[in-house]
Amino acid sequence: MLFNSYSFFVFFPIVVVVYFLLPKRVSYLWLLTASYYFYMGWNAKYALLLLLSTAITYISGIVIQWLNDNRPEKIEAKKWVVVGCIVANLAILFFFKYFNFTIESINAVLDHTSLPTVNTSLDVLLPVGISFYTFQALGYTVDVYRREIEAEKNFFRYALFVSFFPQLVAGPIERSKNLLNQLRNPKSYHYGRMCDGLLLMIWGYFLKLVIADRIAIFVDNVYANVDIYDGRYLLLASVLFAFQIYCDFAGYSTIAIGAAEVMGFELMENFNSPYLSQSVAEFWRRWHISLSSWFKDYLYIPLGGNRKGKIRKYINIMIVFLVSGLWHGANWSYVVWGGLNGVYQVIGAIFTPLRNKIKENLHLKKNFLPLMIVYMFVTFILVDLTWIFFRADTIQHAFDIIESIFHMNDPVLLANGALYDLGLSKPNFIVLVISLLLLLLADVCKYRGVKVRNVILNLNIIIRWTIIIVGILGILIFGIWGSGYSETNFIYFQF
Repeated sequence: MLFNSYSFFVFFPIVVVVYFLLPKRVSYLWLLTASYYFYMGWNAKYALLLLLSTAITYISGIVIQWLNDNRPEKIEAKKWVVVGCIVANLAILFFFKYFNFTIESINAVLDHTSLPTVNTSLDVLLPVGISFYTFQALGYTVDVYRREIEAEKNFFRYALFVSFFPQLVAGPIERSKNLLNQLRNPKSYHYGRMCDGLLLMIWGYFLKLVIADRIAIFVDNVYANVDIYDGRYLLLASVLFAFQIYCDFAGYSTIAIGAAEVMGFELMENFNSPYLSQSVAEFWRRWHISLSSWFKDYLYIPLGGNRKGKIRKYINIMIVFLVSGLWHGANWSYVVWGGLNGVYQVIGAIFTPLRNKIKENLHLKKNFLPLMIVYMFVTFILVDLTWIFFRADTIQHAFDIIESIFHMNDPVLLANGALYDLGLSKPNFIVLVISLLLLLLADVCKYRGVKVRNVILNLNIIIRWTIIIVGILGILIFGIWGSGYSETNFIYFQF
C-alpha cells in the first residue's frame, strides 16, 4: 500500500480513529494488525520474512537479556548470540537481495577466464523494505547486548516496533530506545499534535507529487535516451534528479513522521536541509540521518571510529560508505556512488586544516555569506556527480552521461523551445520552478531554526485553515498523477 494511493487515504483515517477509541492496553495490537495488513498490500507471503526477522531478533534479545541478568560473566556467549542473530538476518537479506547480483559478478569475472560460468539464478522479487526493517531489528539486538535498553518481553509489542507501518518500508530507521519506549507508553489523542502531523503529511505529499513526480517525467525520458540527447539535457536531468530523489525520499519520510505524530508517536528526523550543506561530511549529517547515524553507531564506531589514528579513520570511513552503497542496491554503480562519497569525506578531512588556515589568514568569519554560498555550490556539484552513478543503470551508463556532459558545445537550452518537448510543457516547468523556490524557502527557514508549521499553527484560525486548504488543493491540482489518478512508487522502496 502506497502513501499516495486511494487505499491509504481510506486506511489511515480508519486506523487512527479505531486506535484512539480502543483502550491503551490493547491499542498496540490494533496497530500491529494494521501494520501487517499495510505490508501485505504488496506481497502477502513476504510478511512471513518480516515475521521471521522479528522472531529471530526477539528471541536473541530475550536470550541476551537473560545472560545479562543471570550470567553477566558469559560475555562470549552473548557475543555468539549477537553474531548468530546478525548472520541469520543478513543471510535472509543476501538471499533475496544479493544472491543473483553475486552470481552475475562471479560470472563477469569468469567470462575473462577459461572457467565455466555459474548458471544458477533465482527468480524472486525483492521484498519491499527488507533493508530497512532488517537494520532496525539488528539495531535493537545490539542495543540489548550493549545494555542500552532491556529486551522487550512482549512479542507483539516488539513485532509492532519492527513493523510500525508509517516507517516500515522506507524509514526512518528507528532506534529501540526511541520507538519502543513510546509503544510501551502510548499517548492520548491531542488536537494540536494531530494538526502538526497533518501539516507534515501535506508537505510530504507536496514534495512527492508536485516536485519529485514532475521531475521524474523529464529525468526518466532523458536518462533512457542517452544516445539521443546531448550533454545539455543530461546536465539538466542530472541536476534535477538531485532534487527528485531528495523530494521523493524526504517526501516519504515527512509523510511517515507526520502520520506517526497524528497517532502520538515521534519518529526521528531524516532530512535537515541537506543541499545547504557546506561540505560532503555535513551533507551526510543532514541526508538520510537515520541510516547515516545507524552506520556510525553500529559499524563505524565498532570498527574503531577515529580512535586508532588518521589512517584507520579514513579506512573506516571508506568501509562505511562502500557498505552503504551496497546497502542501497545490488549493483556496482551503487558501490561506486558510496565509494565516491567516502573519498570526498577523506579528502575533505585531509584538507580541512588547510582550508581553516586560509580562512584564518584572510580573516574570513565562519558565517561569511559569500563563502558559505561557494561552499554550498561546490558541495552540491560534488554530490550531484555521485547521483549520476546512483541513477544510472550501470557504471558504463554513468560514464557515458558524464562524458556527454563534459563534451557539450552549446549550454543554451531555451532558445528553440526543444526543452518543452521532453515530457514537461512550459507551464509544467513554471510550476516546477515555483515549487523548487518554495522548497528552498522552507529549507532555509529550517536551516535557520524556524519551524514553518509552528508559524502556520499559531496564525489566526481563518488564515491557518486557508493555507491548509490552499495547500491541499494545490497538491490535487498540480500533483502528477498516473492514468486514472493512479499512484507512483517511491524511489527508496527498491532498497
